[in-house]
Amino acid sequence: MKKIIFFALLLMGINLNAQNNLLQSGPMVGYSEMMEVKLWAQTNAPAQVAIRYWEKGKPEKKWKTDVVKTKKETAFVAHLIADQVQPTRKYEYELLINDKVVPRPYPLEFQTQTLWQWRTDAPNVRFAIGSCAYVNEPEYDRPNQTYGGHYEIFQSLAKAKPEFMVWLGDNVYLREADWSTRTGILHRYTHTRSLPELQPFWGSVHHYAIWDDHDYGVNDADRSYWGKNLTEEAFNLFWANPNINLTGKGGVTGTFQWSDLQFFMLDNRYHRSPNDDQTRSRQMFGDEQIQWLIDALVNSKATFKFVATGGQMLNDVAKYETFSTYPDEKQKLLSAIQKAGIKGVIFLTGDRHHSEISKMNREGTYPLYDVTCSPLTAGPHADPSENNTFRLPNTLVGERNYSIFEVTGAKNDRVLSIKMFDTMGKELTQYQIKASELK
Repeated sequence: MKKIIFFALLLMGINLNAQNNLLQSGPMVGYSEMMEVKLWAQTNAPAQVAIRYWEKGKPEKKWKTDVVKTKKETAFVAHLIADQVQPTRKYEYELLINDKVVPRPYPLEFQTQTLWQWRTDAPNVRFAIGSCAYVNEPEYDRPNQTYGGHYEIFQSLAKAKPEFMVWLGDNVYLREADWSTRTGILHRYTHTRSLPELQPFWGSVHHYAIWDDHDYGVNDADRSYWGKNLTEEAFNLFWANPNINLTGKGGVTGTFQWSDLQFFMLDNRYHRSPNDDQTRSRQMFGDEQIQWLIDALVNSKATFKFVATGGQMLNDVAKYETFSTYPDEKQKLLSAIQKAGIKGVIFLTGDRHHSEISKMNREGTYPLYDVTCSPLTAGPHADPSENNTFRLPNTLVGERNYSIFEVTGAKNDRVLSIKMFDTMGKELTQYQIKASELK
């Protein structure tokens, strides 16, 4: 009998270890809505994957997503829909691989959005932003150069407990070995997604993303990049946004809402004219995307309307791929926002390997803000002499960092608090914007 028990326990241990060994990365929490939440996981071989979940503190009643069979053709990725949820709830969950629980040494949680409309004031919101996440892989990096580092920033982000994170591009860095083939592109996404320091952050914070040149293609890539359909496919495989390609013309344009906030996720690469083409009027976003954005902003009832894109929107220095290098389209967009009387617009940007807040005062209307947050783990760089005339004093950050946004207050007194933190979670600078100032 002792031998039978011993071998049974041994078999159970081997079986559990086998499931653990099949997990490549994740699970990750994607978008949240009132009636469904998307989750994500990746295995390293074909497997059957599901999520079992229950209302937090009430494990006696559990639900299970449909089972997804992962396969090599789609990078062994599983997108899993929790569709037995209710609004205004928090849930705990566990990952199942081949119908066996894969324990994780950190919390696995998600939440549904609050049904507050016509009932209460909008809920307070806490979210994070960041860009430029480089993960070293020496055999494919430039020789004798360590560009990425301080991965503990993701542990600090997890400890900060934002409800969700908005990734502002350069979320992975495609290298020369990657960007010409589907194999290389999927390798790079898999390698970055599998970073150990990221796993707790994936497990309990909702994630939304746009891209910039390094996760879209080659450095400073534009619409001519030959592999953009491959990177678009990879982006959609590895992120879990609620919608995509809202212009119908390709790319990763999308939107989502959280409380009384709405986020407009712009694609600054797929339709972009070459930076150096001086033979014609050049575009960063393209006519269809600009028109979609204006329509969506006009239709939005959000208190704060966050327009997220890779490159800086307000900086008046016309280099480093700022929007000022596309002056005609920049004027077209800013004029349309003013002419349409759109309230509450704030830009969220990355790319620059430093952080800063820009404020553009406009005659006859409210000022526009651009909060730039960069880098997470890529090499930092800040030039205090760069003459961005809109930069607010004491907001330039020249080290690896992230930002936490909090929106609080009653219906007619909403306040946005912006705080920037270093890799260890130490506060570096802060700024507040009242909703009443953006009307």
